[in-house]
Amino acid sequence: VQLQASGGGLVQPGGSLRLSCAASGGIFRINYMGWYRQAPGNQRELVATITSGGSTNYADSVKGRFTISRDNAKNTVDLQMNSLKPEDTAIYYCYVIILGDYYWGQGTLVTVSS
Repeated sequence: VQLQASGGGLVQPGGSLRLSCAASGGIFRINYMGWYRQAPGNQRELVATITSGGSTNYADSVKGRFTISRDNAKNTVDLQMNSLKPEDTAIYYCYVIILGDYYWGQGTLVTVSS
């Protein structure tokens, strides 16, 4: 299973970015898809998760600002990030869980700064 993430970059506080991640490699069914992030000096933290049925879960710090979505037919997961804050600066990693196994993307850097 390979994951390819895209969409990171530099944005000013209050701005928006959309991250996308595509999974490939003979996948039958992906149970969970989502995003983690890791800021410098911090542990990796869960940002958002979405199940194959569309149920979502968000970190408290991003609720109301970030929206996760997925396309089961294309095996893609997106993260719409609005009202970005400097503390959202981190490397964002997409992941999927297939039959209990985690698979990770390469990470994409999001920098929120004026």
